[in-house]
Amino acid sequence: MDFGLTEEQRLIVDTTRAFVENELYPHEAEVERTGHLRRELIEEIQAKAIEAGLYAANMPAEVGGAGLDTVSWLLYEKELGRANYALHWTCVARPSNILLAGTDEQKEKYLYPCIRGETWDCLAMTEPGAGSDLRGMKATAVQDGDDFVLNGTKHFISHADIADFAIVFMASGEEDTPRGKRKKITAFFVDKGTPGFTVRDGYRNVSHRGYTNAILEFDNCRLPKSQVLGEVHKGFEVANSWLGATRLQVASTCLGRAERALGHAIEYAASREQFGQQIGKFQGVSFKLADMATELKAAELLTREAAWKYDQGTVTDQDMAMAKLKATEVLAFIADEAIQIHGGMGLMDDLPLERIWRDARVERIWEGTSEIQRHIISRALLRAVGG
Repeated sequence: MDFGLTEEQRLIVDTTRAFVENELYPHEAEVERTGHLRRELIEEIQAKAIEAGLYAANMPAEVGGAGLDTVSWLLYEKELGRANYALHWTCVARPSNILLAGTDEQKEKYLYPCIRGETWDCLAMTEPGAGSDLRGMKATAVQDGDDFVLNGTKHFISHADIADFAIVFMASGEEDTPRGKRKKITAFFVDKGTPGFTVRDGYRNVSHRGYTNAILEFDNCRLPKSQVLGEVHKGFEVANSWLGATRLQVASTCLGRAERALGHAIEYAASREQFGQQIGKFQGVSFKLADMATELKAAELLTREAAWKYDQGTVTDQDMAMAKLKATEVLAFIADEAIQIHGGMGLMDDLPLERIWRDARVERIWEGTSEIQRHIISRALLRAVGG
């Protein structure tokens, strides 16, 4: 594996970072203060992102995306991750890769408008009683002739308030397994405005202000079979095939914020004086900086290796779990230490550190908790020796 960046990758990094600093940073204070991302601001930044070639850059070139390899895509994600989450995720949208699993007709209706910035998607799996245990979902899809009737509730559904449609996973039956009955899952496209489908405001979140979540309710919501994404009862297969790299995406955005926090800590340690010298010369501070930089490097290498293996077709769930676990834990560590180095000023909203510290908390929960990542890693280790 070559750790150096190609000329194209360096251009991606420089272009994305310049966009983030010039177009996203100036609006962070407003979004943090109000907790709201104005529609006119979304459209303004979105237009600039499309013009810069940064919009939907995760998508293959043949459908209108940038056609980036995984390593290049995650370098791009890292730079975007430096900014307020609502700004970079909503205004420089990356439609879900699962849209690529649709039929030609479904791509025309759902995928291409998202790539052009005309619509947004949202992904609905989590329920009040089913988070990590997705097989425990209670929302159902019952076949009735050529239709399916959906009932139940989903929550914690990111940016569903602005999405024009949802990709919803529902329990659609049961099957017998050696470990007992197991629910079959089917994925559906559900358009906003479909009778029986309601989007309600979600919860106020300490992390990622301006990046909303919603509650989706289904009350005898009837859909034709043409709205099935993939095959009936094969929802998990679709998810596993097309959502595999999302944990690496989380890892990369965390690396961007961790790098930004470390940069502030280094600058402050070099300029702040106490007892007649820069505080960075005191071992209590200098050792913190050394540990922060080392941990960040370790997280970045794990993520970069997993991305490289993804492109080679050799990546494992263990690789991606390690990257996600390490990057999210490192972000929390660096954010906390950066605040400690700044003292009281670190908690003031004059700096982005208290925001990064708050935002870090959710990263160890969504897209698989740290405990789930550790389970994946330990299970792979034990299986290797027949355990």
